[in-house]
Amino acid sequence: MNEGTRERTVGSDLDYQEHILQDVSRTFALTIPQLPGDLSRVVGNAYLLCRIADTIEDDPSLDAGQKRHFSESFVQVIGGEMPAGRFADELHPLLSDSMLEAEKDLIHHTGRVIRITHGFSERQRAALARCVRIMSRGMADFQQNKTLDGLADMSQMDRYCYYVAGVVGEMLTELFCTYSSEIDAQRSELQKLAVSFGQGLQMTNILKDIWEDRARGACWLPREVFQRVEFDLGRLSEDYQRGKFSLGLSELIGIARLHLQNALGYTLLIPGHEAGIRRFCLWALGMAVLTLRKVHANRHFTSGGQVKISRRSVKAVVLVSNVSVSNDAVLKLLFGGFTRSLPVAENPPKAILV
Repeated sequence: MNEGTRERTVGSDLDYQEHILQDVSRTFALTIPQLPGDLSRVVGNAYLLCRIADTIEDDPSLDAGQKRHFSESFVQVIGGEMPAGRFADELHPLLSDSMLEAEKDLIHHTGRVIRITHGFSERQRAALARCVRIMSRGMADFQQNKTLDGLADMSQMDRYCYYVAGVVGEMLTELFCTYSSEIDAQRSELQKLAVSFGQGLQMTNILKDIWEDRARGACWLPREVFQRVEFDLGRLSEDYQRGKFSLGLSELIGIARLHLQNALGYTLLIPGHEAGIRRFCLWALGMAVLTLRKVHANRHFTSGGQVKISRRSVKAVVLVSNVSVSNDAVLKLLFGGFTRSLPVAENPPKAILV
């Protein structure tokens, strides 16, 4: 391939990445472009890699053995040990009709995504490969053992959130540090909070998606928390005792709130002049806080749509974040004001005390 052809191929692949990102995630299609150019490209690519891993795990037509097989194959594809085309040709025909057309298209064009991946620096590629490897293997374990009875306890919920989101926080931190030596100087403190940031976002999603997850045969809530208030998660649909369920939900909202407080601390470690990175973090944090507020205010909800924040709320998050992006004092006041109505966890895990 001559230099001109190679440049056209890379440009075409980047166009595809930008296009498919709009189709598979409206939220990340909104936040990722806030990042500086080079960083935006690698984070956008990282998201698509994670989305391919998610698609494997979410497809109901694949059994546990197939999911493990394709997850391991995809790890090999990222490492350059297996051709992307072979992986796509084997997986794409097996995808269920219930999967989004955009997700099927993403699998079909895995090679385009991987060509971009393999063009990044060694440090960037290592961060992406580590994230997908840990995520894929961890999700496969949890998916294989999913049940409507919920996870055993908070420790299990922490592990699940780490595989789904905490490891993404670690990856993003590595990418931010690779981008900026000034941010790299804060690496130790950032990594202490990165997993908690991811868990705050993931716990919020778990609480919002309780009923949709149950329809897929899964419950990611910790039984231990609900057993303390004498509620059986396994009987949630047939024996929905609102009062008791609400008590368990309140404790989890309080814990998620603490994780989101750590997310704010993480964001404030990013230099104020790196407005794009701060906006990327603040928009995700702000939308999570507003969602958590809706879950708390409507604890008897029966579908995620009832606690989904409106487009108007999203616009408000964007506006407020942009105006105060570099003002730490204002950001702290805003966070305190918007989370004041949320429960305070009575027995928070020591790992997230702030």
